[in-house]
Amino acid sequence: MADAADRARAGDGPVDLRSDTVTRPTAGMREAMATAEVGDDVYGEDPTVTALEAEVAALFGHEAALFAPTGSMANQIALQLVVPAGDELLCDADAHIVTYEIGAAAAYGGISSRTWLAVGAEIDPDVVAGMVRPDGYFAVPTRAIAVEQTHNRGGGGVIPLATLRELRRVADDNGLALHCDGARIWHAHVADGVPLIEYGRLFDTLSVCLSKGLGAPVGSLVVGSAEKIARARFLRKRMGGGMRQVGVLAAAGRYALAHHVERLAADHAKAARLAEAVAPYGVLAAPVRTNIVPLDLTKHPLDAKALAAAARAEGVLVSVLGPRTARLVTHLDVDDAAIDRAAEALTRILRA
Repeated sequence: MADAADRARAGDGPVDLRSDTVTRPTAGMREAMATAEVGDDVYGEDPTVTALEAEVAALFGHEAALFAPTGSMANQIALQLVVPAGDELLCDADAHIVTYEIGAAAAYGGISSRTWLAVGAEIDPDVVAGMVRPDGYFAVPTRAIAVEQTHNRGGGGVIPLATLRELRRVADDNGLALHCDGARIWHAHVADGVPLIEYGRLFDTLSVCLSKGLGAPVGSLVVGSAEKIARARFLRKRMGGGMRQVGVLAAAGRYALAHHVERLAADHAKAARLAEAVAPYGVLAAPVRTNIVPLDLTKHPLDAKALAAAARAEGVLVSVLGPRTARLVTHLDVDDAAIDRAAEALTRILRA
């Protein structure tokens, strides 16, 4: 009997475009998980976890990495590595770390956050530079800048390499750290052809996710220097992230890295097809670069909830981000036939 993921790919059930986190492990990934060599990772004795951490660190040209259960935990560990309690982090107003992580930077790290206007991937480094606060006069000093690659609420936009290099210059000129929330950095790598190691050398810390576009069931990693990752291991334990025989999950991540990175180009192409289908109705919020299709319903009779309800009735699941904003996300479990079904349904709904 086919598993749930196989049935979804075969066209049974709804076309789930809410997120790329909804994927189920493939048969090959399940086999890798079932045969994984394991040990107690709190003691540092899980060989599959150790191998995954070494592999990811090498991909980004850093000394070390740490496996964490979630992307939010990986981000929050990284932020505590670069911003002391009571000091300041700069990021954009739509960044995941200040939008979807429930105030964790303040709650866990005592970190003060200040944001620039939400512009997705179109960051102006001069604006960021102008926000930096130095030590003195009892002002909260800036200690780090964080960016998101690709940008979730920015419609999967890819921050250009030239922009990242300028932000690195801003950080260096001011003695700041630069962090990357790289949950979907794999998509940026495939879309723009920038080597992962090129991204890695620009950042002091990165978090990278295995359970979004790469299709693993669980897991993200913090990437940085050996010294930082030693501290990160302590912070992970403090936050309840110490795991035991977790090699069964690390094996899924290693399989994803080996088999699911280059195929992201297919997801990007499917997103472009969806964008082409909805564009005539004036709801495409931004050009589609990767696997996210952002929808702006400000000028459409339907609001986001109405669109989602109508789409669900047609067998298509859509993510609601706000009263007039919605999102479609392509992924491993949505094949070409499912994209055709979704495009036809959304076209009917939007033109009604």
